Amino acid sequence: MNILVIGQCTLHWGRMEFGNIGNFYIMEPFFRELHKTFDNAKIKTTMQFSDRFQSDEKVESLPLEHYYAWRDNELELVQREIEISEGFKSTGALSETTLFLDAVQWADLVIDFSGDIWGDNANFLGQDRFEVGLLKDQVVKNLGKPLVMLAGSPGPFTNERTKELAKSVYKQFDLVTNREPISTDLLESWGFDVSRTHSLACPAFMFEPASGDKVKKLLAKEGLDKVARTKPVVGFILCGWNFESGPFDKWPRGDEEYTVFAEAVEYITETLGASVCLMSHSNGFDVPPAPFELKHGRDYPIMKQLEHVLMERAISKDFFMLNDVYDAWETKAIVASFDMLVSGRIHAAVAGLSQHVPTVIIDYGHEPKAHKLMGFATVAGAQEYVSDPCDVNDLKEKVAKCWGNLDDYRARLIVDIPKVHELGRKNFKLAKDVL
Repeated sequence: MNILVIGQCTLHWGRMEFGNIGNFYIMEPFFRELHKTFDNAKIKTTMQFSDRFQSDEKVESLPLEHYYAWRDNELELVQREIEISEGFKSTGALSETTLFLDAVQWADLVIDFSGDIWGDNANFLGQDRFEVGLLKDQVVKNLGKPLVMLAGSPGPFTNERTKELAKSVYKQFDLVTNREPISTDLLESWGFDVSRTHSLACPAFMFEPASGDKVKKLLAKEGLDKVARTKPVVGFILCGWNFESGPFDKWPRGDEEYTVFAEAVEYITETLGASVCLMSHSNGFDVPPAPFELKHGRDYPIMKQLEHVLMERAISKDFFMLNDVYDAWETKAIVASFDMLVSGRIHAAVAGLSQHVPTVIIDYGHEPKAHKLMGFATVAGAQEYVSDPCDVNDLKEKVAKCWGNLDDYRARLIVDIPKVHELGRKNFKLAKDVL
């Protein structure tokens, strides 16, 4: 059994593995579940992984040139592949070949994994990026291969031309699984054929944290040992999407842009009487050939500025910042130590919810808005705890509601999260049924 994994998550080396921690929460269980579902499968992917990941997870990374390598003529190249594959439909033979055509011919099943960038967001990554990806999918179908899109959050689509192309390609998928129900509802409202679409859950819910003595020492060092501490600790995580004005990578930002979040922290420490732990949920790294070193990512300066604003306001008496760099496994273990979490990163929220930590989700504050946040919350039964970052009263109200229902919230998660895991596994079971 040969499986080829392509899609808009085909990014430069390390982006899916070492950058946004949430990406890795998805990748590890994704490939592990593929192997559990398809015994002895050989898996190749256009996503770029480290030698360690390829060895441990039994997957081979193909060069970027198979899918999208930021060349000036990417659209022209895939259009030629369309012509060749159209000829194949008529003759049963390839008049010529390319790296991508060879990889598709090798595969018994092709999986498009594009997450939340199967739509407008793809074009933030490169010129004509979404159209190129759509045409790659069409090539797969022209060559007669089973094609599924797993664990996505498609949309939005504002360009009418590519929207119509997306509709045409979408209805040819043998299976689509979305990791939350709102994407499916929106696709249907936009006129997509969702007859072969299933609303399930993100594999990230199944990612396993670090454990053992190393984690115990880590938590003790950071003041997060549940036995030793004298009051509850609430984790607090932000990213660039949570601010009222964009773009998400705007820098620097004025201190006044942090006021709503500072007031929320102050409410937690001064009114609710908890301690607040500020932390980043993203990492960075030096690009090869420089020696690899895990570093702070783009969220860390945001959290440091919030720390600065809180110090300048001098209202909150009990907050602290995590300043070390932690990998994905350690980060999820840290999240598990919180009594409650307030998160503007959806996969940090997943890390909390999946470990039965009552969680408030901070929505995106500026365009392009992401329906996936409410969608993920709906999967976990936490939609009443999604807050508006542009409204401090709403944020405080959601925090207060969560705080007042900690025991019930936690008890419900203990019952419901195993069901979410089953939804996550169903992505792969349904893909097997396609064959």
